[in-house]
Amino acid sequence: MSKWGKKSSPPITASRREILKSAAAVGALAITSSSGILPVFAQDPAPNKGGHFKIGIGAGSPSDSLDPATYWNSHIQLLAKTLHGYLTQIDADGNLSGELAESWDVTKDAKTWSFKLRKGVEFHNGKRLEADDVIASINHHRGEQSKSTGKSLVDSIDEIRADGKGTVIFVLREGNADFAYLLEDFHLAIMPVKDGKADVSGVGAGGYVLDHIDYGVKGTGKRFANYWKSDAAWFDSFEALSVHDVTARTNALTTGQIHAMDRCDLKTAHLLERNKGLEISSLAGTQFYSMVMLCEAAPFDNPDVRLALKYAINRQQLLDTLLHGHGKLGNDNPIGPTYRYFAKDLPQREFDPEKARFHLKKADLSELKVSLSAADAAFVGAVDAAVLYQQDAAKAGISIDVVREANDGYWETVGGKKPFSASYWLGRPTADWIFSIGYAADAVWNNSHWKNPRFNELLLAARSELDDHKRQEMYTEMQGLCRDDSGEVIPVFANNVNALSKKIGHKKMAPNWDLDGFRCVERWWFA
Repeated sequence: MSKWGKKSSPPITASRREILKSAAAVGALAITSSSGILPVFAQDPAPNKGGHFKIGIGAGSPSDSLDPATYWNSHIQLLAKTLHGYLTQIDADGNLSGELAESWDVTKDAKTWSFKLRKGVEFHNGKRLEADDVIASINHHRGEQSKSTGKSLVDSIDEIRADGKGTVIFVLREGNADFAYLLEDFHLAIMPVKDGKADVSGVGAGGYVLDHIDYGVKGTGKRFANYWKSDAAWFDSFEALSVHDVTARTNALTTGQIHAMDRCDLKTAHLLERNKGLEISSLAGTQFYSMVMLCEAAPFDNPDVRLALKYAINRQQLLDTLLHGHGKLGNDNPIGPTYRYFAKDLPQREFDPEKARFHLKKADLSELKVSLSAADAAFVGAVDAAVLYQQDAAKAGISIDVVREANDGYWETVGGKKPFSASYWLGRPTADWIFSIGYAADAVWNNSHWKNPRFNELLLAARSELDDHKRQEMYTEMQGLCRDDSGEVIPVFANNVNALSKKIGHKKMAPNWDLDGFRCVERWWFA
């Protein structure tokens, strides 16, 4: 058995207090701004009720659904956090707290978690929150036949049971100190039970009731009169518009057609900063841009070809010219500087045409020709990034044919589907979480189809390891495996850069997801 194999793990002796302390620390996000634009605060800290809030989102698809098992893009994710309640939530400082769960306890082996539900919570259909709603909602993603994109989050659950109407107990197959963080994921919305199953019609326990949805176009809602939070859901109503084109989103904001937008065009962000009626927020979180290679498709099935492509990209150039400083350098693994277990001593990969040629030679190639598909639907500036990559790779004897794809339908037919394509991840609050859903061999969102036995062995061992030093060692090794073997070129971590009208008031913004943790509709107000 390997050094960190399951059988070699030491006995678990940590107290419940230590586990909870560790779990709270694991997901804490360092809130920084590399651009010098600090988190912004409302000038008037006293929220006002009223008004119709309109926001432009650079995502959305006609194939979207209100079924949480299908949630995948930022438009539907924002709607999820607006319509639904979750057992846990992450605040502006990256700390975990209860939402629909008032409190929780965990056994010292981190296998059995008991969540006490908040009293007085009402769903939009008038039903009161009870344990059976939580059980049905989580079971919606479980089982061998489940097609849920959130299935990997709940695969470790061995049993869910109720202890009366107000307590839910989760029994895991192996210990997981981060389990409470997973319950904040946008897939795991708590829905009312109906005929023994979760009601996936959009009925939730969130601050707003769904009024109308036109998939890939817009969703609208009205404030829920019986929302249990007295300090949230200030707008009378909201409208979330799907606007893929960043220029169109920007024009809509500057002309007052919308009040806020996500994913600013960083080439013109400095112009928005000059607009006295607008506010720019640039927060370092977990979002990263990538170029995904399908590891099962030639020539990307050769690890030396993958390494050659990783050495053939100029990361600093992309940080300077694409992100304009709104981010950090990436190192071909999904764990960036804001993560607790960031491998700060892992050597930063740099642009090195000679090393790229070296790995081509190891792959018995004197040159390489590949096609890279890109559209700004992947991330703002994706096509420009691909062109810069093309120019740099040429210096290493690599010819990249940039294929400009349409924004519409990009994720259905291109991103993660074609052999080499531009992509992005919003990241996740913990290392185990992002590794489990995006890099484990059987993960639904393992877009590159990467399968590394050592990585998967470490993933299981690290999840239940309570010794922080040993856990750091394991996550460091895993980051190295991603860096040197995986099917993703990850050149940069991008700040969450949003723009909003100064008519909007808010408090400190959360960086765990875009747009104040996707909770802007609930947390913001008209100043």
